[in-house]
Amino acid sequence: MQAIQEQLASIGIELKEVDYIQNMAIGADPWALARVAGCDENAVDRLRSARDARYQELLSTRPIWIPGVDDVICELAEHFQLAIVTTSRDQDFDLIHGLGGYPRTTATPDVVRHMEFILKRSHYQNSKPDPEPYLLALSRFGIEPSKALVIEDSERGLRSAVAAGIDCAAVYHAFTVDQDLTEARYRFGDLGELKHFLLG
Repeated sequence: MQAIQEQLASIGIELKEVDYIQNMAIGADPWALARVAGCDENAVDRLRSARDARYQELLSTRPIWIPGVDDVICELAEHFQLAIVTTSRDQDFDLIHGLGGYPRTTATPDVVRHMEFILKRSHYQNSKPDPEPYLLALSRFGIEPSKALVIEDSERGLRSAVAAGIDCAAVYHAFTVDQDLTEARYRFGDLGELKHFLLG
């Protein structure tokens, strides 16, 4: 959000947090405001490139880890096959997780080692909330939707899972707390509650 806000501010547009979160829930194009303000596609491309560079800078300098996630994934991996299905661009995901030539810091939980596979933005054409990412994951696992559970913290991801016919467990996140997660079959206040539910 901050990276997009900064680029829009450079052309005199204020993007409020509530509007960003609302747009994120449905996968809306964040650059529509720039087009309405008169930017052509070349200008939008420049804004997007600047946003991408700033986002990588922020990822490199800001703590983004969810407390306890590494321990939870380690335990779940002993009982379930796991995968990551993300809307993150490949280079952003790789930077976060120390993949693709990016260094992995000691502060970076190595959660990817527990995954059967990872689907990043380059692996599919239509991003969440379209069902394609999760349908592709089902195909990779070779299973029916009834054999899977999606864990999400956003309306956008939840809508993708529901459209793919997969039950979803929504986990509370302060940034998406005002999004509509009522379609989730299960809702949990934190990862500890999720782990207790899945492992008993």
